[in-house]
Amino acid sequence: MTEIQAAPPFIKLEQFLKFGNIAETGGMAKLMIQDGIVEVNGEVCTMRGKKLYNNDVVSVNFEEGTEEYICRIKE
Repeated sequence: MTEIQAAPPFIKLEQFLKFGNIAETGGMAKLMIQDGIVEVNGEVCTMRGKKLYNNDVVSVNFEEGTEEYICRIKE
């Protein structure tokens, strides 16, 4: 599981994917979310503006397999 640090108090899902280099662009992040390959805490999430807080787990179901990332909010 890869840790991605973000500034308080939260980060939006689309920003998290781009900031963490999971998606190359904001447009790619949007498509990943719309396609339903992104899960937050075990549930498929299609809301780009979903707020992620400390210790939220984001899973991305790539064709090669699933990658997991944990959101760490800096204090």
